[in-house]
Parts: sequence; structure tokens; C-alpha cells
Amino acid sequence: MKLPKALSNISEWTDHLFTRFSARRGWLRPLQIDAYRSYGTAQKFYIKGRLLADPGLTAATATDTRWQNFRSMVRRFNSREVAGADLVAELPDGSQHLVSTDDEGYFTLVIEPQALPAPVNFLWYPVPVRVARLPSFLTLPAKAIATAAHVLVPPPGAEFGVISDLDDTVFETSATNIVKMLGRVLFSNAQSKQPFAGVAEFYRQLQRGGTGRPDNPFFYVSSSPWNLYDLLAEFLKLHDIPSGPLLLRDLSIARPKAPVPAGVTGSAAIHFAHKLHEIDDILTTYPALPFVLCGDSGQEDARIYREVVRRHPGRIKAIYIRDVQIPERAALVGPIIEELGRVNVPMVLETDYAAAAAHAAGLGLVG
Repeated sequence: MKLPKALSNISEWTDHLFTRFSARRGWLRPLQIDAYRSYGTAQKFYIKGRLLADPGLTAATATDTRWQNFRSMVRRFNSREVAGADLVAELPDGSQHLVSTDDEGYFTLVIEPQALPAPVNFLWYPVPVRVARLPSFLTLPAKAIATAAHVLVPPPGAEFGVISDLDDTVFETSATNIVKMLGRVLFSNAQSKQPFAGVAEFYRQLQRGGTGRPDNPFFYVSSSPWNLYDLLAEFLKLHDIPSGPLLLRDLSIARPKAPVPAGVTGSAAIHFAHKLHEIDDILTTYPALPFVLCGDSGQEDARIYREVVRRHPGRIKAIYIRDVQIPERAALVGPIIEELGRVNVPMVLETDYAAAAAHAAGLGLVG
């Protein structure tokens, strides 16, 4: 067994041991289901979430100190997840769908609904999920542990979908500088983060497209860990940025088993493999829907999106890359712009979202 996998197994084992110990001493907080916004079609729903103890987070404010933000971040990452529990998802047709949590408390369920639940906020379809059985060291409380998983189903009038990165695309993370990145992640909250100028309006324009109706679905694919889900979801809501499934990454030491181009190694390989896998799944789910891709020049977005174009010819209408103003990174994007131009896929490198909006209007993507 390779060292990273062995270390990951040891980490999981110690987590389970501490969760059991905390439960037996009465220290474990009440359990909750974190159901992540996901996506699907009228024929197939994809549901993902996690069963864990309430981390005890308090509502963030813009005046929270760096120390308060750091304490909240520690609580997010020091989660007490519950493995080996059975959960049930229920649909309006009366069908029940069983799923068990894995070693890190995650569950993934793919179901084929016979009847859709009534939508909430136009694009979103709620699916009730509850805990049916807990492992032997825990007992079910009198009050059910339950929530609703919200599944996005694009309407027939959707002109295209939008797949966007978050870090250094929607807000500044400084992902190319590990020290700055850690400072921004560990000492900020959803209230203190600020989106780049113009990004919220540009994304709302893309959501409305040429028809003026908010039919075009958004999907956010990021290498941020699932532990940050609540913070990112709150950030999008606070700044009126179109909501969409947040497709994040399991915080695991082990490297994912997915192919990456030669020369892409280390954290870049993990980032590349995760994002390409998630984007492939989205485009496969909606074979008749074209897409617009949004990212930045700081990491691997341009190369990932080039691979998406290769794998899904004729599916990508335009690609918008925010320039993080690191010359060597911009230099890597230039040849990709030329390459994709030869297959009639415009890739635009811009520092200004107003310029991106003007380009999109020229293509007829926005009114």
C-alpha cells in the first residue's frame, strides 16, 4: 500500500475512534445531514451529502475578527462524520431509495424518479432525505434526522449551461501563492469575502441569456473541499450570484485515480483530474445542452477546458478566463486561445468582467 493511502486510512481510523469515544461520553453534538445542491434530469436525480455532528458554527458577520473566522474554519475541518449509517430518500411516487454513508460520512445516490416533486424557486426540486439507521454506538433521537436535498433540473427553455470555477474566478484566493491562499481561506468568512467587480452582473446576464428569462443553469466546479460548502453557498447568496450545484472535492490525502496530461503533477494533477471528471459528468448528463466555461489563468483551467473541447466537440460556445495578472500564467493561455480558435471555440483572457460581458453580447449569448 502506498504511503498516502496508508496515511489516509490511519486518519479515517482515528476519526472513527474519536467519534465513538465522544458519543459514549455524551460529548457528540446532535447529528445533521448536509445535503449538497446537485443536479439531474426528469429521468435521473443525482444526490450527494454527508452525515456528521453539528460543528457548532455561529452566523458569520462582516465584523468578525480573524480569530473568530479561524475558529469557525477549524470547526469545519474538525468534523465528526458518521460512517455506516443508512439513509432513505423519498419521492412523490412513494418510492424509497436506500443509501449508506461511507468511511467519511458521505453518501451518493442516483435515482430515477417516476414523478417529479413540486419545484422550489423554479429550477430546484426537493427530495426528502432522512436517517433510517445509525451504527450501533449511536441511537436515533426521538426527532428524526432529516433534510431536503435540492436537485437542479434545467427547464426546456435553457439556451446553454454555465460551468464556473470559484477560486480566483469569482473571488480572490491567490491559489498560486500557498501562504496568501491559506491566509484568505483560514481568516475570512462569507461576509468578508468580496466578489470581483462585475462578476455577479455578468453571471446574471449569462443566466438570462438572450431570452431574458433565468433559464440557463449554473454549475460551480472547484477543488475546494466539501468542508467549505456552507461558506461558499452563503457567499453566492449574499452577492446575488446565480445559485447552482457546488461540486467540490473530498479532502483526502490519497491522489485520485484519474488520467491527467503528461507534466501535470502534484496538487495540479489532483485539481485537473477532479475538475475534468465533474465537467465530463455534467456534459454527459445534458447531451443536447451547449455550455459556456468560466475560469482563471492562475491554475489549470485553460488546459482543462481545452481538454473538455477535445472530448466534447461542438458543445462549448465560449470560454472566459480571468487574467490573474501573472505574466508566465498568461503566456501559457495564449497558445491555447490560438488552438481553440482553429476549431471555432473563442477563449477570452480578460481582467475585466465588463469586457467579458461585451464579448458575450457580441456572440449573442446575452441580451
